[in-house]
Amino acid sequence: MLMLLSGCASVGALNANKPGAPLVYAGTRLDWYALQGGCCPAERFGVEAPTYPALDLPASLLLDTVLFPLALAKVLGVGLIVRGGS
Repeated sequence: MLMLLSGCASVGALNANKPGAPLVYAGTRLDWYALQGGCCPAERFGVEAPTYPALDLPASLLLDTVLFPLALAKVLGVGLIVRGGS
């Protein structure tokens, strides 16, 4: 599963942490950009598009939907602090 996620546009775009790059539905937008023949995904999203964006699109859409609250919080500037253990 982790090997599949490493090629996922959502994980790549969120991990890139490029200033000014879209965060909300970033992977879905990256896949769509690649499918439309976008010239420079690394400049816009901070990461290269997946080799097969059409295959990645459904998984990215699902993961982006799950991560939507976190991405929205980041866009709105809400700091989320997560601590583990006792």
